[in-house]
Amino acid sequence: MTQSFVLTVLSQAIILTLMLSAPMLLTGLVVGFVVALLQTVTSIQEQTLSFVPKALAVFAVLILTTPWMMSTAIGFLARMYSNIPNMVGP
Repeated sequence: MTQSFVLTVLSQAIILTLMLSAPMLLTGLVVGFVVALLQTVTSIQEQTLSFVPKALAVFAVLILTTPWMMSTAIGFLARMYSNIPNMVGP
């Protein structure tokens, strides 16, 4: 197992982590921005008003993207399992 192989695997794992977390994070960011904008415009400063829509939106995106997330993660794990002989080496 060479140093470049380890770096490649680590970079792929980091990219996979970012790809899998991006839909929820971006949804929370957009919904949070919209709710904060509405709170500023209407002068409503209720704490639950900012939390509940974000939680519901992130949960909905999680439900919608779960099949894609699972297939992506399973594909990565299948590639890792197929690379086990390269990891052990002579």
